[in-house]
Amino acid sequence: MTTPTALLSTIELNPAAEATASLIVLHGLGADGADFIPMFDALDLAAVGPVRCVMPRATERPVTINGGHRMRAWYDISHSDLQRREDEAGLRASIAQVHALLDREVARGIPAHRIVLSGFSQGCAMTLLAGLRYPQRLGGLAGLSGYLPLAESTAAEAHSANRNTPIFLAHGTRDPVVALNRGQAAQTQLQALGYQIEWHEYPMEHSLCMEEVQDLNTWLLRVLAN
Repeated sequence: MTTPTALLSTIELNPAAEATASLIVLHGLGADGADFIPMFDALDLAAVGPVRCVMPRATERPVTINGGHRMRAWYDISHSDLQRREDEAGLRASIAQVHALLDREVARGIPAHRIVLSGFSQGCAMTLLAGLRYPQRLGGLAGLSGYLPLAESTAAEAHSANRNTPIFLAHGTRDPVVALNRGQAAQTQLQALGYQIEWHEYPMEHSLCMEEVQDLNTWLLRVLAN
């Protein structure tokens, strides 16, 4: 018997009317769900109905690259080269946590195709990792300033339900934390597997910019239109 995955603590912004769609936003390393309240406030999604924003807080864990200090992280990072010695156990444990959040939205009456999973940096990595493996068709996946972890297992483990799910990827051209070529590699790898990618680059570092939020807004309106 499988032990149910404990739900992460979350910050939620609920619409005045009953939600008909959900946006789940996964934060980056050492950050917090609350960091994305301003981004959600900047979005105008009224055209697709009431949208709930769910911002989970990752589990605190020691992070090797930061001297073993405990912080909120979806998985450990042991080397600045993000492809070396990936924390597969941590990544897979966080997949289960993200899937539990998706399952809860479905249980609360939001059809899976009206849920968009998104994230920044480590949150982007988890968006791609967990979203492609989710057994129900999601409305979309939006990855900001991140990369594709466990890339070699994607083809074998991705669920057919999300084969045609649209994917928004965006990256800063001056990013010193997750280099632009890591984001570009994710785009190339996913396109080679047949996924629909909308790619954007912006003249910024490891951050968000208003143009990016506006482009994300346009994409969200499109994928949540039905």
